[in-house]
Amino acid sequence: MRIRSFISRSGRPRTAVHTGGRAVPARALQRLALGLAISVSVALPVSAVAQVKIGVVLSLTGPAASLGIPARDTVALFPKELAGQKVEYLVFDDASDTTQAVQNTKKLISEEHVDAIIGSSITPNTLAMIDVIAEGQTPTISLASSAKIIEPVDAKRHWMFKTPQTDAMMASAIAEHASEHGVKTIAYIGQADALGETFYAEVAKFAQLHKITVVANERFNRTDPSVTGQILKIMAANPDAVVVGAAGTPAALPPKTLKSRGYKGLIYHNHGVGNNDFLRVCGADCNGTFLPASPVLVAAQLPVDHPAKRLALDYIARFEAQHGVGSVSAFGSYAWDAGLLLGNAVPIALKTAAPGTSEFRQALRDALEATRGLADTNGIVNMSMTDHLGLDQRARVMVEIRDGKWVYQAR
Repeated sequence: MRIRSFISRSGRPRTAVHTGGRAVPARALQRLALGLAISVSVALPVSAVAQVKIGVVLSLTGPAASLGIPARDTVALFPKELAGQKVEYLVFDDASDTTQAVQNTKKLISEEHVDAIIGSSITPNTLAMIDVIAEGQTPTISLASSAKIIEPVDAKRHWMFKTPQTDAMMASAIAEHASEHGVKTIAYIGQADALGETFYAEVAKFAQLHKITVVANERFNRTDPSVTGQILKIMAANPDAVVVGAAGTPAALPPKTLKSRGYKGLIYHNHGVGNNDFLRVCGADCNGTFLPASPVLVAAQLPVDHPAKRLALDYIARFEAQHGVGSVSAFGSYAWDAGLLLGNAVPIALKTAAPGTSEFRQALRDALEATRGLADTNGIVNMSMTDHLGLDQRARVMVEIRDGKWVYQAR
């Protein structure tokens, strides 16, 4: 069947459908068109209606830029088609600021009508976005650490997912390592924000489980030029170990100050420091310090049977082909895993609804929640109605910083 326009004998334009025989006049065409429209809407897959739009909110400037930039560079490697459907990625900078993160989220939902969101890079920004996301009913995959982003899975967090390991997973790894090394007392210094608070709560909980006493608890702002006062209080408490709850390059300030003051105990970081910018800024002052981290940091050193090794090495090869050897960070891997989740869920959602509709967003959310046995760069994802992360303890490894390198600590 083919459709074309022609001019009738009266001089008025008319339209007819050629079916291989004679032309059908316009009056008959109207009746035919109605039936044709119905049949086409049934016969065509919903994926042919509109492209999928993914909003991305990242901290590309400000104190958390070292987290957001590798994620942005990773998004550039995402496929431009899924299940034969074109995909558009709209990347916004939240400038490491909660207000800007909320504004970006509102714009993506109300003006750009995105089908899903990836971001933000940091916990405070993601937590600030949750109300807007819930109201806009848009599935979102955060690249930040706090379990509060997805727990409990209530009416607001119904739409929230995340790829990084939770604070609880990483704090438990620190407590286990510290206990194995004879630590009896620890001090904590963290950012004066949601990240610092939530990580402290987990550190304190797991320290108690391992009969380790918390003897000091300090805070600093991401933009502070000095933490000397806080470190002097910590050293006065004489802890066996110090845990730093901070992300990105600002997290280098506490260990550098501890070393300058002659501290000889163990120093632990959280997984918010897993990139080379942190190593560069901290330098020799971070030698001999430890952190629980994403397997991607030490992928080549992992045992052959580690569930994350193959995909971690694949991601590293793709990223380094564009940005050079040694350029990979954990924060890029969290974005890559968000892409893998969407790559698995979008084709499922396309079977039942068209992009750009509330039905598609709901189907996409449901497909994300139904993810089972999906391998990514951090482990195996098995989500459920009460778990919007889906990783187990295999998704964390203990790493030592040694001469500016990440060194895997076998157990």
